[in-house]
Amino acid sequence: MQSKAWPYEEARKLLKRYPDGKPDGRPIIFETGYGPSGLPHLGTFQEVARTTMVRHAFSELSDYPTKLIAYSDDMDGMRKIAENLPNQAMLAGHLDEPLCRVPNPFDTDYKSFAAHNNAMLRAFLDRFGFEYEFLASSDCYLGGRFDDTLRLVLERYSKIMDIMLPTLGEERRATYSPVLPISPTSGKVLQVPVEVVDVAAGLVCFEDPSDPGGETIEHSILSGGAKLQWKVDWALRWVALGVDYEMSGKDLIDSVTQSSKITRALGAQPPEGFNYELFLDENGQKISKTKGNGVTIDEWLTHAPPESLSFYIYGNPKKAKQLSFGIIPKAVDEYHRFLDAYPTQEIKEQLGNPVHHVHEGDPPSVDMPISFALLLNLVAVSNTDDKDLLWGFVQRYAPGASPENHPGLDSLIGHALAYFRDFVADTLERRAPGEKEAAALRDLDAELAEMPEDADAETIQNAVFAIGKQHEFDPLRDWFKALYETLLGASQGPRMGSFTALYGIDNVRKLIAEALKTA
Repeated sequence: MQSKAWPYEEARKLLKRYPDGKPDGRPIIFETGYGPSGLPHLGTFQEVARTTMVRHAFSELSDYPTKLIAYSDDMDGMRKIAENLPNQAMLAGHLDEPLCRVPNPFDTDYKSFAAHNNAMLRAFLDRFGFEYEFLASSDCYLGGRFDDTLRLVLERYSKIMDIMLPTLGEERRATYSPVLPISPTSGKVLQVPVEVVDVAAGLVCFEDPSDPGGETIEHSILSGGAKLQWKVDWALRWVALGVDYEMSGKDLIDSVTQSSKITRALGAQPPEGFNYELFLDENGQKISKTKGNGVTIDEWLTHAPPESLSFYIYGNPKKAKQLSFGIIPKAVDEYHRFLDAYPTQEIKEQLGNPVHHVHEGDPPSVDMPISFALLLNLVAVSNTDDKDLLWGFVQRYAPGASPENHPGLDSLIGHALAYFRDFVADTLERRAPGEKEAAALRDLDAELAEMPEDADAETIQNAVFAIGKQHEFDPLRDWFKALYETLLGASQGPRMGSFTALYGIDNVRKLIAEALKTA
């Protein structure tokens, strides 16, 4: 109740919302939304992950039952085509049709574009072990689940128009309608003005531009006959599904404001939640599923363990963060540092530790003797993709470790191989040492020659540090930078003591000899 960790702060909003419990013992409903107009990306996943963290925090504060709904807006009309999609010409012939009716452009067995993307999203959520109920907009509209609330929208049509019209430009106001009928002729989601004819029957009238007769037609919006405009649709969902909590991106602040007003006009209470900052790609641009920029779900999991992703997503949700390949190594190593600290922390610190929320209060006990950054350097200098060879180096550094008793480390070695291959290999370029650097390298080589092969990392690190001071590198970090650039081909790297203990003194001396040949 006192922790300042953001999931608890969010959960306490729900305790204030229902101080005596939700009426009739119904569960607290958490919702996340997905628009299947493009492929799922990590920006999509982060909303489910963060919402799950709030849900778990709430479960630690209350015994009220809860449910998470992962909602896909697949009745939305396909207004544009993402650049990274196949079969562009085919898709172009289905613009403005509901996504659930657009043919599948992928070489898979799913019946529609939305069905394919929905399956991708669910497979990923399942892979992370999320507990959720999947709901597709098409099932809710076509199956009649929204019909009662759709009638309520028609009944309070003028109130909704009074909310929305002041937010629109003059031209948009002239044609705006909260209801987007689906043409019985073309099957497209129409953006045309409508008039309410019969609330109970769900009837509206409008001119269908695809109707050759050009006459005004009456049409039922019930059971899949229409789709609501975005902000009205969001309110419809909150009311019909009884949503109590939903977070969203900062770019949707205005949508939250208007949808909340519409929800109140429909006689319901808007959900709790907050607006998180957006993830940016390596160029500082917002990640977009239509552009296909940023890191994909599979790309992160190829190059890092899944827990590192959840860990990165946890931190500072109201601060914009980069979501690109460059942040992966740091995220992996910081995750393991917090995981290592957890068992010895006081309860106050544990509740604020990100791994408490990543692992729903039960972080695993993991012994990770080598950092991801160190493994990347090992892969670089050993110039191999042979995992068994790398394990040989690892076992020198961590005797007794093996793939069998350290499966997490074995997996991390595989990730390091993939990350080095895809993002590091082509960037490495060792430079020749300068005169001062060469002299220091010779002294380092002589010092290492006097050490036993099994010298520990701290002993080696102290020797490296002393030689840097002896040769008057000021600041001392210039000495370590010189080591990285001349021996490893990178501008930054690991503690040289740890790296040398891992790679072996003889092997590091060979690196020094190669560097001195170029001096």
